[in-house]
Amino acid sequence: MTKRKTRERKQRIFERLVQTSARSNQDPHIAQTIFDLGKKWSRAGTKMKKFRFQLLHHWLVERFEPCHVADIGGGKGLLTRLLLDSGWQAAVIDPVSQALPGKYKDLSTGKRVRVDDREDVPRIDAYFEPDMAREFDLLIGMHAHGCNAKIIDAAARFGCGFVLFPCCVIDEPFYPRLGVHWLESLLDYALDRGHTVYPFRLKFKGQNIGFCAPGRCAFRQGVAHGG
Repeated sequence: MTKRKTRERKQRIFERLVQTSARSNQDPHIAQTIFDLGKKWSRAGTKMKKFRFQLLHHWLVERFEPCHVADIGGGKGLLTRLLLDSGWQAAVIDPVSQALPGKYKDLSTGKRVRVDDREDVPRIDAYFEPDMAREFDLLIGMHAHGCNAKIIDAAARFGCGFVLFPCCVIDEPFYPRLGVHWLESLLDYALDRGHTVYPFRLKFKGQNIGFCAPGRCAFRQGVAHGG
């Protein structure tokens, strides 16, 4: 499949997700701010996949008031570190304990930021289980392997929000029906669990379609009023 056809296919999937998500109790002002169905996807400004954590951090702090975040499958913890620097509470939940990256690029300045090798972030070195969500306001799964349905279930149980960028269906408790894309199947699952869901996209290569369900998390005033 050519890159152009891949982009067109992803655009069609995203548009279907936006249409399906309208079944939930969406606030039209928030929906207008988070996604624009009429806006065609452009390659301009698209970053490499390795910058997905910086892009998601920027998206989160512009749209949500600071809250307590679980970075599920967070790996080295860069997203958690960025959120902590922005005044949020955050912790990684991942069975494999890893050191923070030695450096990363600040996309707002274009400069490299060095990380002291003694620095660390709060971590829970375990596989995510729904009971862990009790202490958090927002559950984040950026390509979190085998955790998407668990995150949706946990958010429904404890009233927290979630932000997901689903990847493969491996180790999930169900598979999509024949002819139904995994993202669409997962969105249907979230709607059936009672979530208000807003699909959105970030400007990085690869699987860049996400779902946002705010739960008890507060949007910033400008988002809530369509600003």
